[in-house]
Amino acid sequence: MKKVIIKAPALSRSGYGEQTRFALRALRRREDILDLHLMNIPWGNTGHIIEQTEERTWIESLMAKHNVHVSANGTYDASLQITIPNEWEAIAPVNIGFTAGVETTKVAPEWIVKGNQMNRIFVVSNHSKNVYETTVCSVTHNETGETIENYNLQVPINVTNYAVRKAEPEPLEIELDYDTNFLCVAQWGPRKNFEQTVRRFIEEFQQEEVGLVVKTNLTGDSVLDRRAVTARLTSLLHEFPKRKCKLYLLHGSLTEGNLAWLYTHKKILALINIAHGEGFGLPMFEAACQGMPLITIAWGGQADFVYAPNKNGKIRPHVAKVDYTLQPIQPHAVWNGVLQPDSMWAFPDGNSYCRQLREVYKNPARFRAQAKRLQKHILTNFSEEEMYDTVLKAFWPEDVWGPLENASEYVDLEGWLQNLDTEVHD
Repeated sequence: MKKVIIKAPALSRSGYGEQTRFALRALRRREDILDLHLMNIPWGNTGHIIEQTEERTWIESLMAKHNVHVSANGTYDASLQITIPNEWEAIAPVNIGFTAGVETTKVAPEWIVKGNQMNRIFVVSNHSKNVYETTVCSVTHNETGETIENYNLQVPINVTNYAVRKAEPEPLEIELDYDTNFLCVAQWGPRKNFEQTVRRFIEEFQQEEVGLVVKTNLTGDSVLDRRAVTARLTSLLHEFPKRKCKLYLLHGSLTEGNLAWLYTHKKILALINIAHGEGFGLPMFEAACQGMPLITIAWGGQADFVYAPNKNGKIRPHVAKVDYTLQPIQPHAVWNGVLQPDSMWAFPDGNSYCRQLREVYKNPARFRAQAKRLQKHILTNFSEEEMYDTVLKAFWPEDVWGPLENASEYVDLEGWLQNLDTEVHD
């Protein structure tokens, strides 16, 4: 039994939180050979899971084990660090970085440097993998001042998509006045393109009995955050004093069942996402798992799951596809070390977005049929069994420890370490 430390925001209500719990569920299947410990870290100002489920109790037990172990000056054999690459560090003989990935066309030089300090990297989409592998940059050694040109990633990188998780619907206390509505689940920020999403929707359906349900926040789930969001939405809506269309705000913690209820609501036609880029696009994935039509671009992380065979067997995006162009990210969206000023992301075309809204509004049956085909594809190809195996096989190569279904006995981690090509980086 070898000790593995997971450094991650396991209780955060965020994309990285979901990613952490996904990885933990995968590794939990092999607690016969992995002694899991957890170093829980925060992720921004996001809220936290408060439900005391069996999984949370297990997660808390991993945190307690870690606290006892480090207080006794214990060490670890391997680490899995689930956060942005800037925060990766060498804390064990073998270190694996797991990032939600890349929403643009280039990763920061810091990500390349930190990535090369890992033994392996996991990402959640092929878009992230491709961008990480093709980024070339110049870096300067902190001590010698030497500049290294054409510096790139030198370690293996694996794609581990999310697994299907279909919750039972749990109703919310919300009454929709109209029979036709759309849904948007996105944080209010530059990357998510939230204000454009709402504004263009209102402009398209201003004089019609159509609603938009938005689940959003600025930084967290607090009362102050809700007030700030409400003030922003009120200011935006004041620009359309004679509108007939309606907006419904959902704020705060929602359960997986609450979201499933929204994704399967008979009065909600589709989920909207015209973000500039996604590492994966988890709300879209969850909605597609429930058979809800999507209105989005076919670029970025979501490309891993929105493409599926059509009725003729040809691979096509099964969404109401919004046109876009790749352009440099806006100056106000630059986040040094994460969102590079010299990178690009998608700019969805506003007129195309409105056309797709109208198409779904006029032909809901056609898009529901398309969504059902996509749902079938996802349920078949993104099952828990298959996705968890992907994590385990990447975490511990099969040629070292044998097929997963037969690996019931202890396997020496030292053999795995000896089979890895490692380099020391300053």
